This record gives sequence, structure tokens and C-alpha cells, in this order.
Amino acid sequence: MSETRAAILHCPFCGEEDLFPVEEDGGWECRSCLRVFSVKMLGLSTRRSR
Repeated sequence: MSETRAAILHCPFCGEEDLFPVEEDGGWECRSCLRVFSVKMLGLSTRRSR
């Protein structure tokens, strides 16, 4: 699996787009609400839509 991050478009807390990568831990900084967060992929779902 690739270590390349996809760009996050919106902050999951405030919804703003003022995001910048945080290099030391692979997270994202929202400069609107001042939160720092990361997004982790857990895997793929085995459920199929009907």
C-alpha cells in the first residue's frame, strides 16, 4: 500500500477548507478551528449495495 496521502478537502470538525499538512506525524492542521487530526483507512467493506 502506498504511503502517499490524498488531499483532504474539508475539516471533519468545522467543515472549512483551510487545511495544511503536518509533516512530522502525517496529519492535517485546520487553521480555522486550530485542530490537528489524521485520517486512517481501516480497509474495504465487504458489504455490497442492493
